Amino acid sequence: MTTRMTPRTATLTGSNLSYAHGASSTPLLGDTIGANLDRAVATWPEREALVDVPSGRRWTYAQFGADVEKLADALLGSGVAKGDRVGIWAVNCAEWVLVQYATARIGAVMVTVNPAYRAHELEYVLRQAGISLLFASRTHKTSDYRAMVEEVASKCPELREAVYFDDPTWDELLSRTAGELRPAALSCDEPVNIQYTSGTTGFPKGATLSHHNILNNGYFVGEMIAYTEQDRICIPVPFYHCFGMVMGNLAATSHGACMVIPAPSFDAAATLRAVQEERCTSLYGVPTMFIAELNLPDFASYDLSTLRTGIMAGSPCPVEVMKRVVAEMNMAEVSICYGMTETSPVSTQTRRDDDLERRTGTVGRVMPHVEVKIVDPVTGLTVERGVPGELRTRGYSVMLGYWDEPEKTAEVVDAGRWMHTGDLAVMREDGYVQIVGRIKDMIIRGGENVYPREIEEFLHGYEKIADVQVVGVPDARYGEEILACVIPRDPADPPSLDDITAYCRDRLAHYKVPRRVEILAEFPMTVSGKVRKVELRRRFGGGEEG
Repeated sequence: MTTRMTPRTATLTGSNLSYAHGASSTPLLGDTIGANLDRAVATWPEREALVDVPSGRRWTYAQFGADVEKLADALLGSGVAKGDRVGIWAVNCAEWVLVQYATARIGAVMVTVNPAYRAHELEYVLRQAGISLLFASRTHKTSDYRAMVEEVASKCPELREAVYFDDPTWDELLSRTAGELRPAALSCDEPVNIQYTSGTTGFPKGATLSHHNILNNGYFVGEMIAYTEQDRICIPVPFYHCFGMVMGNLAATSHGACMVIPAPSFDAAATLRAVQEERCTSLYGVPTMFIAELNLPDFASYDLSTLRTGIMAGSPCPVEVMKRVVAEMNMAEVSICYGMTETSPVSTQTRRDDDLERRTGTVGRVMPHVEVKIVDPVTGLTVERGVPGELRTRGYSVMLGYWDEPEKTAEVVDAGRWMHTGDLAVMREDGYVQIVGRIKDMIIRGGENVYPREIEEFLHGYEKIADVQVVGVPDARYGEEILACVIPRDPADPPSLDDITAYCRDRLAHYKVPRRVEILAEFPMTVSGKVRKVELRRRFGGGEEG
């Protein structure tokens, strides 16, 4: 008789700790971005690569590759060398995409500048990153970019030149040539992009990302939703952020898919028109963008039948909104991504075959070749599954560091190369992750920890509420009190505090029920579409940013 023994490894790996590793049989890409684009151009030369809907311009991969080469040659002819920082301060347009790939081609470091910045913020970025050449829009809405550049240029000694899109300066730059000069040899581990994080205190920090960081992240985001050369991706999210330039552009070109620009900045109607006219198969957005699209009076008139997938990211998506996106926008394979600029950006993602519960109740599971864990934010020890803690992540996607700020880098990337996200999360038994809030957003009411996300999800089920944000405001008795900022479904019939209290009664613990309600027409937003909760706290509670 033989006795079956349980292998020791079964015991050793059977941990219930909140740790997961994205083992994958698909290898990481070892390319630079330029080499990866070359392969796409060679493989799909006649397929469309880029459509700029507002201007009506189109590029096949062969044409796009040629225009990237032309701009790269012009940059070399302008004295831009490997490692030089080239700024881009512009809304979405075809030229933005050309600059992204041309700078990568020659080994320059593209510094993306938030289009909402004003002159003093621009000056900080120009000086801190040492930008030598700046691309910019001329104007957009109320922003006169040229005037602001001229205001600060004299204070930025490293800035040699500013070039404006749709302007003679752009044409003049393109007329230059490098002659016999050729790009320097490049490693995929070298920096290619600096993105300034929208810090709520002090100056923003420049997250420095390599070819390896962002090319692989874009590639695997696309793999998770099965992108091929047949896909056409509508990208209404800003290029200056990872959502647009990595999850959008790099996910597209690494799969031979088409990038579709619906408008210079988000416009709900223009976005749905672009989906309809360009027969897009994928649509991106933060939840507030999808809410705006669904709430268009003529929403039902748009033909969205070509959509199959898309990505919702940037902030947690209310369950009811996701259900409508799946049911009414034909996005049965829509994916939720979670991440941050410092992680290139995506760390977890739902899969295309996930059921509705996983795609509405979680932010997915760990990405290929990435590790995540949930730790007690005080002790740093990994907690058991089902227990809230800080989400930390490690792998190819973690940034090189904050540009020229090693001390600030060390505050968020520890000795083990784990990135401390500052997000509160729970890892379920099945490995899927739920974000329950930011450590700084957590409300402590009378000694009870309250997670705004839970209350927001609950209130989204109330018929009188179109959108809601929950924040903590100072309270003399409880330390903090719960405020619900509500956008009503019908402005003529907004919910009262009594209405909301009645809706919550017997369905939420008493300490989670909002004690104050403010009715708003809109939320204060960042340019990338995230709600500025710090502004709501300041406006209604006298809270400081932090």
